[in-house]
Amino acid sequence: MSPIWTFFTGCVLLALFAWYIFSDNDRARRIIGTILTLLLVAFCLQAVFPAFDQKDATGQHVIKPGKIRLGLDLQGGTSFLIQLMPPEVEAGASAKPDGQKTPGRGISKDMIEQAMEAIRKRVDTFGVSEPIITPEGTDRILVQIPGLDAENIQAAKEQLQKVAKLEFRLVSPQSGQILTGQAPPDPAYIKLKEKSTRDGKPFESDIMVHKKPDLTGDKVTGAFAAYGQKGSEVRLEFNGAGAKQFGDLTQANVGRQFAIVVDNEVISAPVIQDAIMGGSCVITGTFTDKEARSLASALQNPLQTPVRLLEQRSASSTLGEAAIHSGVYAGIGGLLLVLIFVSVYYRFAGLVAIVGLLVNIVILFGCLALFGSVLTLPGIAGVILTIGLAVDANVLIYERLREELAAGKSLPAAIDSAYGKAFTVIFDANATTLITAAILFWRATGPVKGFAVTLTIGVIASVFSAMIVTRVIFSWALHFGHLKRVVMMHIIPTGRNFNFLGKAKLWVGASVTVIIISVVGFIVRYPANLGIDFKGGDLLTLSSAVPVSEVQVREALAPLHIGEVMVQKEKSIDHEFLSIRSPDNTSDAIEKRLKEAMPDAGFRQDQKEHVGKIVGDELMKGSIVALCLGMLGILIYVTMRFELSFAIGALVALLHDVLITIGLFSLAGRELSLVMVGAILTIAGYSINDTIVVYDRIREGLKSGRKGTIQEIMNASINETLSRTLLTSGCTFLSVAALFVFGGPVLHDFAFSMLIGIIVGTYSSIFIASPIVLWWTGHKGQTLRSEIAGTGPGAGPSLRQSPA
Repeated sequence: MSPIWTFFTGCVLLALFAWYIFSDNDRARRIIGTILTLLLVAFCLQAVFPAFDQKDATGQHVIKPGKIRLGLDLQGGTSFLIQLMPPEVEAGASAKPDGQKTPGRGISKDMIEQAMEAIRKRVDTFGVSEPIITPEGTDRILVQIPGLDAENIQAAKEQLQKVAKLEFRLVSPQSGQILTGQAPPDPAYIKLKEKSTRDGKPFESDIMVHKKPDLTGDKVTGAFAAYGQKGSEVRLEFNGAGAKQFGDLTQANVGRQFAIVVDNEVISAPVIQDAIMGGSCVITGTFTDKEARSLASALQNPLQTPVRLLEQRSASSTLGEAAIHSGVYAGIGGLLLVLIFVSVYYRFAGLVAIVGLLVNIVILFGCLALFGSVLTLPGIAGVILTIGLAVDANVLIYERLREELAAGKSLPAAIDSAYGKAFTVIFDANATTLITAAILFWRATGPVKGFAVTLTIGVIASVFSAMIVTRVIFSWALHFGHLKRVVMMHIIPTGRNFNFLGKAKLWVGASVTVIIISVVGFIVRYPANLGIDFKGGDLLTLSSAVPVSEVQVREALAPLHIGEVMVQKEKSIDHEFLSIRSPDNTSDAIEKRLKEAMPDAGFRQDQKEHVGKIVGDELMKGSIVALCLGMLGILIYVTMRFELSFAIGALVALLHDVLITIGLFSLAGRELSLVMVGAILTIAGYSINDTIVVYDRIREGLKSGRKGTIQEIMNASINETLSRTLLTSGCTFLSVAALFVFGGPVLHDFAFSMLIGIIVGTYSSIFIASPIVLWWTGHKGQTLRSEIAGTGPGAGPSLRQSPA
């Protein structure tokens, strides 16, 4: 669909949505809601298809998104994070007397653009499709190369690292004599190392070149390999100023060597055969085709700054396919479990919720395709998590519907009242989740940012499907007379009233004990419980043709003496992988050693990651900042929507959940990674979501003038929301459990932490949050009634409902 039609369709959908919200006529809203839902579903389906309708070489249908772009962790490929270093200037008379170099001006926008253009030309030589080259911050560039096989990864790494200072320097006519001591040193020349290849073999020697460059690389406009009369050659082109300067140099120095220097290393030293005018020249020699392409690639360099590789992550297509299969199996498994449970528990209303959930999934994938979002492995986790969270809004509505029917209202009036009363709490609960997702998107990078996008779209789609789609279905069922009564199961027997606050000190004491154990356990294991994302290092994932044990790998690596190496086996649905975590820049040596020590194993590289210490430290600080900002945002929002005492209780419950989850995760012998940041913030949002549902009922009870003490009202409110809390937690637990069982090694830790978070978050919303609110209010010498007396019963936005 063209951008014009997309814009026009969006305007129509927005107008229909506004018409639905502000219409008071039940018949009009029923028709408008139906048209809005059908148009939105059709719009999203055309956006996503033929995403799941592709065929492989044999003609078989495969599950492989087309319009939805896949991240490198799903389709295979490599990403490099490159940092441009500030230019250096020679120390002057007033600077350091030892001749050291000092930092010059910082990295400018022009330097970043020049670097990106140079890198793009380098990447194009590998013949890959749709590489992604984007700036990161003020001095970094992220290079993502899809479909890059293991054989070309090292070549790509070397080429990208050569994106540095390019210079041309004349070679001393007496270079050999000076180096052997047969001629006196010349102060105009310095010794550099020449590293190149000749006839396919490595060549290395020393060479004397001019101390100052005779021509700089910013004069080069193009370089490419070609095949001439003498075999493979490199053709070089200069801009106007460079052409004149190069012409004068070659005319005055015919017969001399002209060294090509990249980052103070000579990569070639051809002889000037003739004076070269016109701005172009040909470099000939005994080049192989590969050597010519490598030299041409190095010459495509207008940069004035050196670079360094901060981070490298790669995954094979095999690992990506295994991840997709695991994610699909986990998604289907979680969806089926949730659908079966909802349909059995809520009967007809459960079937209505299922239709809403399916619409939610269509909207989610349609928006991902429409906005050009990249689907990553954490993004699949976000989709699966959305399945569980999407049920929450329906459960809130249905539990309200149960109460309205129990109060003696007719079915149409009960449905209207249930949707009206449920909206405020649904809005508040999902707003806090959106706050954490927004902060995660702002602070995170790469795959975790994709998780935040997926979660955000999923939350918005969930609210739409629950409040409009299911409402319209109920309206049509009532209109045609197909719905006479609503039958539901009840997980908590009617009339049961547990005294949760009566033993608040016991629950809080138990939580404090677990928190202390968790914190101590984390400290004891620190920093061994940090993954390479936070402490830096290498991660190498291999598959083998024959089974290989961890003991065999450790024994084979013992002679390397490279420090602490962690080896473990990980399994997906149909593959088994060997993961090796090791210190910085050791994965190449490890892979080489294993292939030499066990040649019959048939090792194949499936994933390689390198994270420098600088990036690790930044990720650690960024994660802490993201978590703190998330808590601050939640504190402000809950204070605005409720009162400060509620915000304090929610924040304490949130800290309770995060500390216990991280501690137990660490005690289980697992490592914290970047994906875990998304899990922790998701747990924080889930915890607040659950807590706000209880808070909303407490606020409603206090505002309604219900008789009884504050503690009795709070106990009653917790009991009234207990069914909803257990049902929502149970559905989310089922979907995440499927992710834990089928999600594969990459998502295993994410799912494990989420399972802990769901259990702990459910506990804290019942046993921790409300006692803190009560104690905080009492400590200030106030009552909860007086705190919220000034707020209206319907504070906040609401969907208008038609008259009963």
